[in-house]
Amino acid sequence: MSTNAPYLFDEFFASGKEESISPFLTETSRHWGKNLPLKVAILSLLCLIGAFVTHFFLPPLSHFLLLAVYVLSGTPALLGAIEDIKNLEINIDVLMTLAALLSVLIGSGMEGALLLVLFELSAAMENMVAEKTKGALLSLHELSPRLACVIGPDKIVYERAVKEIGIGTLLLIKAGEIIPLDGTVIEGSSFVNLVHLTGESHPVPKKIGDEVQAGSTNLDGTLTISVTRTSSDSTLSRIIQLITQAQQAKPRLQTFLDRFGKWYAMTIMSLFFLFAAILPWIFSIPYLGAEGGIYRALAFLIAASPCALIIATPTAYLSAISSCARKGILLKGGVVLDALAGCKTVAFDKTGTLTTGKLSCTSIEQISKTLPACSTEMAIQIAAALERNAVHPIADALTTYAKGLEPIELTSFRSVAGSGLEGAVLLGGENIPVFIGHPDYITKQLPPGTPLAKALSKEGQLSTLLLVKDTLFLFHFVDTLRLESRSVIERLKTFVKLLPIMLTGDREEIARAVAREVGIDEVYADLRPEDKLLKVAELSQKHGLIMVGDGVNDAPALTRATVGISLGQIGSATAIDAADIVFLNDDLTHLDWLVRKSRHTLRIVKQNITLAMSVILFATTPTLLGFIPLWIAVILHEGGTVLVGLNSLRLLKRK
Repeated sequence: MSTNAPYLFDEFFASGKEESISPFLTETSRHWGKNLPLKVAILSLLCLIGAFVTHFFLPPLSHFLLLAVYVLSGTPALLGAIEDIKNLEINIDVLMTLAALLSVLIGSGMEGALLLVLFELSAAMENMVAEKTKGALLSLHELSPRLACVIGPDKIVYERAVKEIGIGTLLLIKAGEIIPLDGTVIEGSSFVNLVHLTGESHPVPKKIGDEVQAGSTNLDGTLTISVTRTSSDSTLSRIIQLITQAQQAKPRLQTFLDRFGKWYAMTIMSLFFLFAAILPWIFSIPYLGAEGGIYRALAFLIAASPCALIIATPTAYLSAISSCARKGILLKGGVVLDALAGCKTVAFDKTGTLTTGKLSCTSIEQISKTLPACSTEMAIQIAAALERNAVHPIADALTTYAKGLEPIELTSFRSVAGSGLEGAVLLGGENIPVFIGHPDYITKQLPPGTPLAKALSKEGQLSTLLLVKDTLFLFHFVDTLRLESRSVIERLKTFVKLLPIMLTGDREEIARAVAREVGIDEVYADLRPEDKLLKVAELSQKHGLIMVGDGVNDAPALTRATVGISLGQIGSATAIDAADIVFLNDDLTHLDWLVRKSRHTLRIVKQNITLAMSVILFATTPTLLGFIPLWIAVILHEGGTVLVGLNSLRLLKRK
């Protein structure tokens, strides 16, 4: 625990962290407190083994060790059962505690002790599984500094609680420190590591004007940032909230099993009393003793208890969610994995998803008579001079295209919203009017009756026109493909057998050119947001649809799709809120891995349920007939629970 981030006593216990890491414990106490339930269970097991061995030659010691087992493992179980009964809740814990106590009353104290020990071991294993699956969330909590260095108006730096810092506050971030809040760099430059937020450990350069996220690590330089989000709204806080929601949102199967477990426990309890009463009449056996009716009813009670069945789904889903979180993929609940596993189609938005959303100028074409004073190079300079005053993708592309050329000065400038830009430049001592923008806008600038050459875009390209007095130039642009787009589509088709399609509002020819480039055959273009929503609804009903998008206009489609996936870095806040899954690092190469993980999760859940049901079906009837003694029923029951937990841990693998 860092010394500059103290905990309040109640704040620590409200954090939900394991008590053994409490800063209020000494090092020795912390060591003994780690995995305490498991240590107690192991100690009880050793006492039980000692009791069994000494039973044959030293009965007093055997009784003492058996009593130790009931104190160590029975006391917590009894206290928990009493609390449950007070709340009128009959569950598995109550059943197991009742079975252990009745074992003592009928003279089978050794079997009762075995039940308590194995039940304690099983509970400890479940607890370890749960803690392991929450590792991603706990590590994110560790990334939340509670104090930050604030730069005051007088340039004096002082520490202040992160929760009290408002938007616009200036923070000093030294090398090696964790950035406490989202902000914009206003001074300095450095590399930051986003591994805990995105799953990628490559250092990212940050300079003046760049945004930095809370939870990222400042590696080498010193940064001064201006806070853009408070602690409750920071990137890290939203990620923690998403993981918490994902762990709490239960799939339909798990919800059903939770409800089923309560009624099932009541039913098994009733059957226990029924069998204990009628078995002596049916089989002519005594009530008490190792062959008595109560003994067989107890064996049935243990064999039929659905411990393994109840934990079959939550451990699997929590393990899968944790594995995804470590790759920078946030799921809003285990139910998303169920839906994902059933999808047959995946739809991509084009701009910002398959492409970077950044245009690049590919060429310039002269399409009318040449003005002696204006060359192609000068046309590029004029276009860049006009677009330097605008903020849109074409402006960025043209200013980048003109890098290396000497800038040219405008003598006047005006922006015409939704149409283009106009201005004037000095050429050969003459003030020449210049215009750039949409063809319809440029046509209006020509003298009446002047024929305008039909400026057709090259297939799959955008274009804009530049008019320099009476000379026209046509600039061609393309939306840059993401480097990984083609390989992502190929893997989706080859490894997980998903049909990829494209849904976009762009023109048909542009959309099809990008689709051919990445390997998509089915394209729906010229879609307005409402058209995209209708198409998504149709495809979701037919095949089960994964929709991948990033913009505000994608939000309705992401909500309506069977599973909506948003990109976390370039995605709008609206799209992220609407999506079921968020790719924090915008890395679509994880998409086929995620689909395989969802299908693997479903297989693990089915295996767990099959194993749990098999133990119940295999053991219950033989116990009533006297073929399976109490101690074997205990081993079958608790062994099945442990196997289910271990099987679920396989989903923690990142591959």
